[in-house]
Amino acid sequence: MTSSPPSIHRQALLMLLLANLFWGLSFPVIKAMVFAHQQLVPGSSSWFITAYTVAPRFLIAAAVLVCLLGPQLRTFTRLEFKQGALIGVTAGIGMLFQNDGIQFTSASVSAFLTQFYAIMIPAWLALRSRRWPSVTVLACSVLVLAGVAILGNFDFGAMRFGRGEGETLLSSVFFMMQIFLLERKEFAGNRALPVTLVMFAVEGLLFAGLALGTTPSAAGLLAPWHSPLWIGGTLALTVFCTLGSFVLMNTWQPKITATEAGLIYCIEPLFASVLALFLPAMFSTWGGFDYPNEQLTWHLLAGGGLITVANVLIQLKPSSARASEGAAAKNGP
Repeated sequence: MTSSPPSIHRQALLMLLLANLFWGLSFPVIKAMVFAHQQLVPGSSSWFITAYTVAPRFLIAAAVLVCLLGPQLRTFTRLEFKQGALIGVTAGIGMLFQNDGIQFTSASVSAFLTQFYAIMIPAWLALRSRRWPSVTVLACSVLVLAGVAILGNFDFGAMRFGRGEGETLLSSVFFMMQIFLLERKEFAGNRALPVTLVMFAVEGLLFAGLALGTTPSAAGLLAPWHSPLWIGGTLALTVFCTLGSFVLMNTWQPKITATEAGLIYCIEPLFASVLALFLPAMFSTWGGFDYPNEQLTWHLLAGGGLITVANVLIQLKPSSARASEGAAAKNGP
């Protein structure tokens, strides 16, 4: 791998930070939509609520990209379709396991185990290259996991390895695969928008099929579309948390290493925690349900501080060292 020029590298980091902000927004938005959905379609299964919250954002985003690309649709290459399909499948399966797993474990355990790819990425690269990760990478990985644990008020004493924990760890494996698929040398010449369109279509169809298979009734598919909050949440998820975040990810992540990406994506729960300090009360007023704001605690400050320190430290490594790590990831998992 030839390292990106410093200016491009900095811009990539800033764009991925923005993507994390958008993903962080999705947490309070989705939770508010779940409250609204429970009012609109009482007795809905968690699978249906999850699938029907996710499917529209990806299907609408895919339709938007179809309109934007227009005549370029005829120029899609086999490799762009292949990469988009693989990313869509891995990301979709990861989201399925993550959303099912959280029903059988606590939110803090889910947040902690989901970010385990921060450890798995350098471990996998070390196995491939038969060389231990650098002390800096190991230290940053530990710091970022400690930060996520503190941020989520994770209780190691209450940790039990059951279905929820197993599925959440498995979801982290699929999210790691998604990160590596953006690094593969085979796909180096692919364009970001065609890849993203295929990814959106695959995920949208996957979750639409799940929603149709779990809906309590045909009326259950129509009821949410009568709620201004649910429609507004869907539009926000589509514009910011789907089109914005994934176009940024697919465009800019290939310009940094997989190790850097794994660490920077762990900033997502920090943004989610900050936004949860004020957005829930706004949604409660709009939707007429009880969704209180979270409180500013030392967990947010200490956990966010450790995650930030880890990402700063990894950037202090010489660019030649980052390029060497990136070369090991280019061939994928």
